[in-house]
Amino acid sequence: MAVENKHDLAKKRIIEAARPLIGKRGFSGVGISQILEVAQVPKGSFYHYFESKEKFGEDLLRLYIHDYLADMEHLSSKKTQTGYELVSSYFERWRITHVGGRVGDKCLIVKLAAEISDLSEDMRVVMDNGVAAVIKRLAAMIKAGQKDRSISSPLTAHQLATSLYQLWLGATLMAKITHAPHPFDEAWQTSIMLLNAPK
Repeated sequence: MAVENKHDLAKKRIIEAARPLIGKRGFSGVGISQILEVAQVPKGSFYHYFESKEKFGEDLLRLYIHDYLADMEHLSSKKTQTGYELVSSYFERWRITHVGGRVGDKCLIVKLAAEISDLSEDMRVVMDNGVAAVIKRLAAMIKAGQKDRSISSPLTAHQLATSLYQLWLGATLMAKITHAPHPFDEAWQTSIMLLNAPK
């Protein structure tokens, strides 16, 4: 195995090991020594893999977004489902992840958005680009639904995808505040109206 590959694999292992911890405590709430401890990497080796904690954060977000988009791509590949069913499956998975999922599986964008946007411009840009890519994938599902007539909203696919993503982002924050799943139920009822699926 090439040295570069070993280096990249080690970086990935550190990021994946630290993600649940950051998902629980936030970015600022986790120190470098805690990251190395949970990744079982010798102390002092952090800067061998990352220039700074901020660069680690950028790589963490890039890997998270890459995996998230891959999951969306896998969902979109189900050709037997209508566009409406794809969108429904996407948001049902979102709900299940946040209501019953493990901490490490929950959305890092939701967890870190407010904190990181004020802390690091470079990390904010990574998140902004990632969210734009998610909305683009969601819009493709909606466009498929408009084409197969399972979605009849007068909004463009991009407008609808943006509105739905923002709605569910807000619902996720409310679910964190209330420690209850009802914000997702309410978000889904609003989503049904926005999608305007034929009866």
